[in-house]
Amino acid sequence: MSDGDSSAATAAGGDRAAEIDTAGAAADATDRRRLGAVVLAVLISQVLLYPGVPDLVVALGAPAGIDAGMWFLVAEFGAFVTFAVVWGALSDALGTRVPLIVTGALGGAASYVALASLPGLGLGFGAALLVRVVGGALTIGAFSLSITLLMDLRGGNGRNMGTAGFAIGLGAAVGSVVGGSLAGLGALYPVYAGAVVLAAAGLLAATVDDRRRTAAANNSEASDSASETDGGGFRDVLARARTTPGLLVPLAFGFVDRLTAGFFALVGVYYFQDPATFGLSAAGAGATLALFFVPFALLQSPLGALSDRIGRFLPVVAGSLAYGVATVGVGVAPAYPIAAALMVLVGVCGALMAPATMALVTDLVEPEVRGAAMGLFNVFGSLGFLAGFLVGGSATGAFGYTPAFLAVGGLELAIALALLPAVRSLSPGAGVIGRLGAEG
Repeated sequence: MSDGDSSAATAAGGDRAAEIDTAGAAADATDRRRLGAVVLAVLISQVLLYPGVPDLVVALGAPAGIDAGMWFLVAEFGAFVTFAVVWGALSDALGTRVPLIVTGALGGAASYVALASLPGLGLGFGAALLVRVVGGALTIGAFSLSITLLMDLRGGNGRNMGTAGFAIGLGAAVGSVVGGSLAGLGALYPVYAGAVVLAAAGLLAATVDDRRRTAAANNSEASDSASETDGGGFRDVLARARTTPGLLVPLAFGFVDRLTAGFFALVGVYYFQDPATFGLSAAGAGATLALFFVPFALLQSPLGALSDRIGRFLPVVAGSLAYGVATVGVGVAPAYPIAAALMVLVGVCGALMAPATMALVTDLVEPEVRGAAMGLFNVFGSLGFLAGFLVGGSATGAFGYTPAFLAVGGLELAIALALLPAVRSLSPGAGVIGRLGAEG
């Protein structure tokens, strides 16, 4: 073969490689949108129930009061914590994710139908809690593996996780507003709607390509390592957590941040609907929760990018301090307009600290175990939600709303102040912010 023929062959090969890369990027973009829509649908189906929980638990046979609402939410999140890692390990063992996502979503939809059927069957609240556990165990598979499959895509982990974060925040916002409106029509309406949305999520997930794509797809050795992320990688991260104190910093922030979110999901609903406080309808309470979720969703991407430029110190620490103060403010607000404005501020502060905290996780671990590290972060987050339900419900039942808000907001402040030196040492920041962080 002449030099000219060789050059032509090389050029043709390069063109074909470029075409393959372009086609792969386009396929990733399509699947990114679809997976984002699946995460969005799962969150909508979950949050649809929250504004109407006070009436829903009564319809399911529980006595009125916050204790029943607390256990209704705890049952689902307890299953989330227990089964999130199980689904991940199973997907790695089988070498597939999409069929499991479909199974989890459709199974979760069936559990919603079963839940709505209980009053007609004459079964009590205990049966409802059991159905919630089963439904939670299934739904977390669809949620967790959709995010894991997003991590498998090319295009940058920040971009992929930004898609997940936006879908989570927007899903919570839409679910709270629509769920509140549906609850005004009937206690079981949000449950039926949740079943429809979850079923749609399962059908959409079935259209996603199940190829095992990773950021290191062109490196076979790295790809083999990535396929074991939730197995050995997860154990590796657990070991690193014991030997690397720095990793515990974002895990602690993630736990407390989700604790406050769980607190608002339960106590906030009762607080805004209580005739002794603001006396809102279920629709009004849902719209008020959306005041938090909308800015939380819309601002995650730009504020996450901001943390890339100035470092994690200011977004994590200052965001957490402001978040804690605003949370306390909601609980002591003398009038609804003030409480509503503070809910918006809580959402802004949450959007400031949440992506920076997740980015801090990826800053601290090697690329080959980042997926497992994020899995560990989400386990801590689910435990935080669980603690938010338990602490919030118990504190409110024993002492009332104001002490409960003070306790939860104060915990956020305490964590931010206690871990300020650790965050400063891990990521002081750049420019003026970096100098301020380094100087303390």
